[in-house]
Amino acid sequence: MDDEIKMSLKTKVQDAASDEMSEILSDFSQFYIVLLLNEGPIHGYGVMRAFKNRTGNTLSAGTLYPFLQKLESMGLVKKAEKSTGNRPKIVYTLTRKGRGFTNRLFRRFSAMTASALEPSLETCASCGARVYDGAHHEEVDGVKLGFCCIHCAKAYKHDLVADHSHGEKGSDTI
Repeated sequence: MDDEIKMSLKTKVQDAASDEMSEILSDFSQFYIVLLLNEGPIHGYGVMRAFKNRTGNTLSAGTLYPFLQKLESMGLVKKAEKSTGNRPKIVYTLTRKGRGFTNRLFRRFSAMTASALEPSLETCASCGARVYDGAHHEEVDGVKLGFCCIHCAKAYKHDLVADHSHGEKGSDTI
């Protein structure tokens, strides 16, 4: 019975976290704002400038500031006035709750990205590395194999020759 209660509570917590993420992240720009906040304290103009530099898109103040206010009202962000130059600026920082939220968010995003990329990944026949694009292919013993690089292909073929020669020596001694 205790296990059922624990499972039920765990499910409710996961559902609440999922609802919280869905409520906060209605579009990619909001995800990116959270990403920038995760990098450290930043003022509003700094968010807009970094957003433009990294994505090539413009982030309007009408999108940014209401979202920051929403994050603040949820206890995920705190703001403080900092003196920088001629006039003070409002700097936004993730709270402890905000850092926990971003950690959960990034794990979720990572899992979604991995599942989206998985069908496109190829495994190196030598080292097992996962290659998204540009795998090196060679035919070995009549089979086309994928490798992460030419060095792994060379190592694979070298090990294959070594294995064959060990097998031959072993059969001579019997």
